Amino acid sequence: MSARVLVTGAGGFIGHHLVTFLKSRGYWVRGVDLKAPEYTVTDADEFALLDLRRWENCLQATQGVDEVYALAADMGGMGFISAHHALILHNNSLINLHTLDAARENGVNRYLYTSSACVYPEFKQTEANVTALKEEDAYPAQPQDAYGWEKLVSERLCTHYREDYGIETRIVRFHNIFGPLGTWDGGREKAPAAMCRKIALAKLTANPEIEIWGDGEQTRSCC
Repeated sequence: MSARVLVTGAGGFIGHHLVTFLKSRGYWVRGVDLKAPEYTVTDADEFALLDLRRWENCLQATQGVDEVYALAADMGGMGFISAHHALILHNNSLINLHTLDAARENGVNRYLYTSSACVYPEFKQTEANVTALKEEDAYPAQPQDAYGWEKLVSERLCTHYREDYGIETRIVRFHNIFGPLGTWDGGREKAPAAMCRKIALAKLTANPEIEIWGDGEQTRSCC
């Protein structure tokens, strides 16, 4: 029998693609999100619209699965995460605390937590000619905005749940992921998608100017 897995945030860009990938590997997949995928239908065997800020919904989502891929988050591009600190810290803390503990209570074997490059200290990224970041550079901590602090705390939570309860947790830090079927407008899109949109609109409207944020010298890793 194939493993049963849960993908939270399955209505989002990465989660949607992950569902499709896991299905191609023969897994039975349950997708959960507040919304369905924007541009195509999901390949999940089961898709539930659930608010994972609520404990009972996390218990329902993690019931009967062997592995959890935790991608659910209230997030967006820099314009969004720099303007909604309280909302992001509150919502994402609840999502991750509840989802991980519900996975433990329901006997999930493996748990993948998706963190962010925002956990890295801002003091290491003040110059345009930055030194490439390493995983151990996350400490001493000075993450970027509330989004980065919540991600770093949730990383610690996963580490301690592995140590204290034996659930096999893994952590991956994403750096500006973009690609087909990704959000490209509305304020939650990432910088690469926003730049593509602005350049395309400039070409379509014959307007030779586009808006950039900052001084144009910032260095970012994109994938």
